[in-house]
Amino acid sequence: MALDQARLHRALNPATVAVVGDKGPNYMWLSGLSAFTGRKFSVQLDEKEIPGIEAKGIQNFRSLLDVPGEVDLVICAVPRGAAMYVVADAVKKGVGGITMFTSGFAETGDPQAAALQLKLADFCREAGLPLVGPNCMGVYNRRLGVKFGQGQEHGDEGGDVSIVSQSGTHGSGMTIGAQRLGLRVARTISIGNAAVLNECDYLEYLAADPDTSAILMYLEGIRDGRRFAPLLRETVKHKPVIIWRGGRSAAGARAVQSHTASLASDDAVWDALLRQAGVIAADSQDDALDALAALVRTPPSAKRNLALVASAGGQSVAIADQFGRAGFEVPALSQRSYDQFDKFFNAVGQSYRNPFDAAATIGRDTENMAKIFDILADDDAVDGGAVIEIAWRGMDDAFLTLDRQLAVIRSYQQRTGRPVIIVLPGGGGGSDGEEIGVRARTHVAAAGFAVYPTFARAAIALGRVVAFHAERAAGRSVR
Repeated sequence: MALDQARLHRALNPATVAVVGDKGPNYMWLSGLSAFTGRKFSVQLDEKEIPGIEAKGIQNFRSLLDVPGEVDLVICAVPRGAAMYVVADAVKKGVGGITMFTSGFAETGDPQAAALQLKLADFCREAGLPLVGPNCMGVYNRRLGVKFGQGQEHGDEGGDVSIVSQSGTHGSGMTIGAQRLGLRVARTISIGNAAVLNECDYLEYLAADPDTSAILMYLEGIRDGRRFAPLLRETVKHKPVIIWRGGRSAAGARAVQSHTASLASDDAVWDALLRQAGVIAADSQDDALDALAALVRTPPSAKRNLALVASAGGQSVAIADQFGRAGFEVPALSQRSYDQFDKFFNAVGQSYRNPFDAAATIGRDTENMAKIFDILADDDAVDGGAVIEIAWRGMDDAFLTLDRQLAVIRSYQQRTGRPVIIVLPGGGGGSDGEEIGVRARTHVAAAGFAVYPTFARAAIALGRVVAFHAERAAGRSVR
């Protein structure tokens, strides 16, 4: 449905929200509005639920029509049989739009349920009412504090990315996952069955949204391919788009049908669409978020000559192979660089022949790290930037040391404009060591860097992003 974008904007940026049908003990939707900066109301007929609602300081009404003033967004959480009545009242009220958590429609495979969804959709289209869903988690707005899940942040800044997801679980997971990588999510839109608004409407909106710098989508199928393809190509000219597609296998396609009633497209059709549009394609949530971190946290670069700095020489062959498979070169440095390294590099059990084995030379010594990066900055053989592994052992002053190392890396990146990717594995020692590693990666991400637990994941992520920049610069699609 090609809808008036101004009305959709009103629903996605509400000043007033009414929640219809929320229930205790948690009152999920009303609780999700705890940080909301606008007016909020409840609509609930069940006498047993009203005291709990009022105890939260929220005024309850028995009808949406009784809510005072304009209502921009209605969150509908009623049983399926009552959904049409809520929509009818919303039209009479002149609301901006509805997000419908209510499920049990076309995704069930039941013809009567599918017919009810069609009736609901036709009614909304005729009235010009934006309907998000049904069978969805709704919308998240960082600036306004509208949330549909635990852990979603509230902040005054715009975002690095906005997310559109046919799965509420994946929408929530990608939002939290991006935040853990230190990225700001401006909006998340869980679209469910997409009975009225589809992927095209949301993509068109986010393409023009000033709070959105990049777009991440989880899609199980496309409702309007003829509209989607040119819209996607036009969007990618101005904003990067990452798409994780679900339902590639036969079993996955069957699951898609029962999840959101979508028809999973043929692999070849999908792949051609994404390739021709210049989209960064992802195969999983981790894959999508890894690419997003590299996209947002590194300066644009189409160059593929890298310096690889590891903490153990035994990894060098495997690391070089991983980055080679991702399309990178790991070249020899200039003789001038080798002469400079020879003056201070610990040559016992170490190597400065790219990939580097530099653990003993660097250790906690940021002076030697700075020397390494100064030499690399002046060597055009590695104009594609650097990937460095930071050895993490959880020592008492580890975060202080880490911050000094990050300052050196930031200085190199600012001086050269080259990307730097950080690899920071677990701290050793089983689950406790891995927990320390997670804390350290969170610390590095919060400092504004793309950080990964393995060289393999770093190679795939950086490879996809460099390919994106190369193809965009050449005016071609991303393979």
